Amino acid sequence: MDQKELRLIESKCIQEEPPECTAACPIHIDVRTFIANVARGKWEEAWKILRKTMPFPGILGRICDAPCKEYCKRKGAGQAIEIGMLEQACVKTQAPKQRIIPLPKKEKCIAIAVSKLSGLTAAWDLSRKGYEVTIFEAGGELGENLLSMPDEMLPHDLVREELGILFSLGVEAVLNSSVDDEKFLSDLLNRFDALYVGPDDGGLSSNFLERENVFSGGFSHYKAKSPVWQAAEGRWAATSIDRYLQKVSQTAGREKDGPFPTRLYTNIDNVAFATAVKPLDDESGYTPQEAMQEAGRCLHCECLECVKACSYLEKFGSYPRKYSREIYNNSSIVMGPRQANKLVNSCSLCGLCEAICPENFAMQTLCLEARRDMVQKGKMPVSAHEFALLDMQFSNSDRFAMAQHETGHESSAYVFFPGCQLCASSPDKVKNVYAHLRETLSGGVGLMLGCCNAPAFWAGEEELFEKQFSIFSGKWADLGRPQIILACSTCYKIFKENLNKANIVSLWSILDETGLPRDCTVIKSDVPLALHDPCTTRYESALQNNVRNLLQKIDQPFLELTAKREYAECCGYGGLMQNANPDLAKTVIKRLAGKSSADYVTYCAVCRDNLAGAEKRTVHILDLIFNKDGESVPAARKRPGWSQRQENRLRLKHDLLSDLWAKDETNRKDNDGIVLNISSEVWQILEDRRILVTDLEEVIRHAETSGQKFFNPDTRHFKTSLKLYNTTFWLEYTTSDNGFTIYNAYSHRMVVSGKEK
Repeated sequence: MDQKELRLIESKCIQEEPPECTAACPIHIDVRTFIANVARGKWEEAWKILRKTMPFPGILGRICDAPCKEYCKRKGAGQAIEIGMLEQACVKTQAPKQRIIPLPKKEKCIAIAVSKLSGLTAAWDLSRKGYEVTIFEAGGELGENLLSMPDEMLPHDLVREELGILFSLGVEAVLNSSVDDEKFLSDLLNRFDALYVGPDDGGLSSNFLERENVFSGGFSHYKAKSPVWQAAEGRWAATSIDRYLQKVSQTAGREKDGPFPTRLYTNIDNVAFATAVKPLDDESGYTPQEAMQEAGRCLHCECLECVKACSYLEKFGSYPRKYSREIYNNSSIVMGPRQANKLVNSCSLCGLCEAICPENFAMQTLCLEARRDMVQKGKMPVSAHEFALLDMQFSNSDRFAMAQHETGHESSAYVFFPGCQLCASSPDKVKNVYAHLRETLSGGVGLMLGCCNAPAFWAGEEELFEKQFSIFSGKWADLGRPQIILACSTCYKIFKENLNKANIVSLWSILDETGLPRDCTVIKSDVPLALHDPCTTRYESALQNNVRNLLQKIDQPFLELTAKREYAECCGYGGLMQNANPDLAKTVIKRLAGKSSADYVTYCAVCRDNLAGAEKRTVHILDLIFNKDGESVPAARKRPGWSQRQENRLRLKHDLLSDLWAKDETNRKDNDGIVLNISSEVWQILEDRRILVTDLEEVIRHAETSGQKFFNPDTRHFKTSLKLYNTTFWLEYTTSDNGFTIYNAYSHRMVVSGKEK
């Protein structure tokens, strides 16, 4: 990813776009931050915000007509924030000390022939940039039009004090000047490098005004009466004069001079209705306490829609625009640690952010590309994905994978591919479904077991994915390229995007169209179940409808979650989040489980198991339709552990080959009679650390045959270790006539740099 591509990606995140109030303000005061400080009673900080962009805040803060108020998002749920009254309340408090440091003096000098706010603002900005500025005033005192206002509205002593800042910057004032006389102004042009005349000096000839060193405003009648618009006009003129004298472009980079449209999106759907605070004394305006109360109604507009919906984006404490920069910097590191690896590898790649974002920012695309880059450069940490890739390897090995025509058929019109996780979670349901498909569909229904290779895809292992996927494609071709029936939504997504030549169909479509099994007892709960859509069905509305139709056909009442269909949330399995960041995955599944107090129903085996692992009662839709095994409370079924998931796949293949094809190909490893005794507490440790029983058997076998083990005379326990693949396992155990009792186990998944693998 180059800088140009990065900028394009960053631009899609609108979090840093200004709120409506700031964008609508002619001088772009940071209204949001200003109000936040007022709400907390931080008056000095509020003053500083005004001073940052507002000329003469003591003056303008009292008379600003706040055109930004019309654009306040708060009026969509009550009334707009009284921004002008908050400015007044602020500038009535004690002003903090201010030190103004102008730039070094420049040789150019500028004449300003108006002392209204536009001219005073131009003088303010130009003098701070180091120019010699002289104001020519028609009256006998600088700022006469301001001094003509009622003292109770704009204290005259304050006006003189504020304008005194100009004199401290070296600005000179010439009073009683003929600023309406064109000859007088022409004389000024002979003495000064540039001249600014007021926007309401319409009596000047056009020939005197299209001259290149004469600058003037262009108010409409309405805007000319607006104090903040006057200040803005003076500021734009000052910018133009500065650019003219610097001999640079007058237009480049000035698209946001004055009000401009902002792309910032702020959702107010759940904002409570609230009207503006009414001051006790209308003439005096808000007291500090009233101002704080009114400021408390501010929505502090921001987008963060994706961050609100995604625990992953929330976890790392920022938002996509900043994340994209972190990821870019991470990929650019040649030497040293890569601090953003965790950020890159923790994304579930589910695409919820893109579905929610008003600008379709796709964090998953950014993270997947970064993973591929890390893999290609040899920078991907082994610990991030190895466990999942090894499990994928197991599913694609001869121990589980198979491809067969239906018994008695030499060709197949269909092939059922249940996916590795349904087989790992509920092997008996796979048998039930396959039997039903053989009874319902004609032309032969073959069977393929294996993995769709999603783990390699998610890990950024493009070469491994393509290699394994080509093996699957070859087996499918050997069966005659039949239509593929898929029970897993992840498999459906992977095949749809990577096996274009295949005719695929979801199991739910088949069941919806052909009808329910005649000989299966349907379990139905009279209490509505909350339906969870897997995130990989996000844009598969037809598939989602099939599932809803099936629930209706079995008379199962259900309710919709707010996170449904296009906005479905991940269970923490997608993108290998569970492997790269187990703690975050627990947060994600807990969040999903809390969407409803009802029991859940879903049509993804991993979603069901992860919800069950979070102690959320959940059924797979197949639990409701196929119940030959007599399970009375399927929602209470526990999540099978990692070792059990592999054992389930082994048993399923063995049973199918034995029962349907009269073959005995167990392909089970001989454990040399090793019997393990493991308490429930230690089982949980093994699950959390992703240590399989087969790993323990290997470690014990090696220790017992080689004698490479330590003995602790105090505990009478043995401790040993063994490196398998890129993982070193440590095991604490004892031996007895009843086998081996496991007390603890842990592992390190890493490759030590500079060492041979």
